[in-house]
Amino acid sequence: MREERSFICVSCPLGCGLNVIIEDGEVTYVSGNSCPRGAAYAKTEVKDPRRVFASTVRVTGGKLPVCPIRSKTPAPKGKLSEIAKAVAALNVKAPIKIGQVLIHNVCGTDVDIVASRDLN
Repeated sequence: MREERSFICVSCPLGCGLNVIIEDGEVTYVSGNSCPRGAAYAKTEVKDPRRVFASTVRVTGGKLPVCPIRSKTPAPKGKLSEIAKAVAALNVKAPIKIGQVLIHNVCGTDVDIVASRDLN
């Protein structure tokens, strides 16, 4: 089975428009990319789409009531809703250090949720 897809590459700031041909579930052709990262992005986007998750988490005893967080590495796109629920249920005690792991292996994804700033 042959399928054609078009999407925007987000591997770098150029935002190339990619045209991808998929045959039997495998990427066989990529065009429109200005660099090799575009082809790699296309293959990942077809097989296992991932996104960096970013949000805030509630903080107890901190200078601010919330702290920005993000996933240390991109998380499976299909798990983002589940990850959002896990983060929403979290309440972290200050102080917090940038890069501190707040949730290890969130939702069984092998992705850690880390703090994006220091918070006293």
